[in-house]
Amino acid sequence: MKVKPDRALDCLGLYCPEPVFRTRMELDKMKIGETLEVLADDPAAEADIRSLVKHLEQEILSVSKDGNTVHILVKKVK
Repeated sequence: MKVKPDRALDCLGLYCPEPVFRTRMELDKMKIGETLEVLADDPAAEADIRSLVKHLEQEILSVSKDGNTVHILVKKVK
């Protein structure tokens, strides 16, 4: 089942720590139950965002790669 994200964050062309920083700022603005799709092409972004989401106790719904681009779908659960 494809989840349509409530918000999309384009971090293409940005490098650490920008994608994580922007993901954090976006999550802070979201309501519980909303989903955020993050697009990034920084090699460190996937691991960094996974770590951030775990630290914030949110939920990663999916991670997929398309070439150098990683798509991360995060759900705000608290």
